[in-house]
Amino acid sequence: MKTVIITGGNGNLGKAVTKEFLGKNYRVLATVSKETARSDFEPDPNLDIAVVNLTNEKETNDFVQSSIQKYGPIDAALLLVGGFAMGGLADTSGEDLRSQISLNFETAYYVTRPLFEHFKKNNRGKIIFIGARPAINPSQGKNLIAYSLSKSLLFKLAEFLNEDVKGTNLSISVVVPSTLDTPLNRTSMPDVNPDNWVKPAEIAETLELLVSDKTNALRETVLKMYNKA
Repeated sequence: MKTVIITGGNGNLGKAVTKEFLGKNYRVLATVSKETARSDFEPDPNLDIAVVNLTNEKETNDFVQSSIQKYGPIDAALLLVGGFAMGGLADTSGEDLRSQISLNFETAYYVTRPLFEHFKKNNRGKIIFIGARPAINPSQGKNLIAYSLSKSLLFKLAEFLNEDVKGTNLSISVVVPSTLDTPLNRTSMPDVNPDNWVKPAEIAETLELLVSDKTNALRETVLKMYNKA
């Protein structure tokens, strides 16, 4: 049985990903930010829920190390925690930028840092970041400055790490969705056809494929899941 870490396990995407991996017989170590979020999950013998402040480096490192000690080798990490913010340059303060970097980049970085060393020691492991189209599409990113800049760091980090582990069994991928089909997005964009968006279950299936042995030959992977949006 493979063991995976899924951050933000109770989010719109996290719920779908957690369900997919449990259904495919993985052991899932899911993180949430609040104790009350434990009730968001159905009981499952292969699910371990941890309350972790992923914006705190020490707390996140302790979670990763304790997970390794408890379950042995970790096979993959799916780093789903993130947040969205509108605003062009004139509307984006330094505090706005720092907040988005903390949420979208540092939460992934703090998990990746100790886990990457664990993977290198074992000569195997997969890390998957969730990118964003505005981070690689300037026409969209110009009005989402803090969000886009914070997400763009994930692409660069993936490039650096993949360069570091060339010739090994480690791989770092970035999955880039367009608009997710969530209740919030349907409410906030009632005039847009949600059939053009990407469903969380579709992303979950793709993430499981990336973690599975079927894609062991992939390297430096960036997958754009835009559907018709």
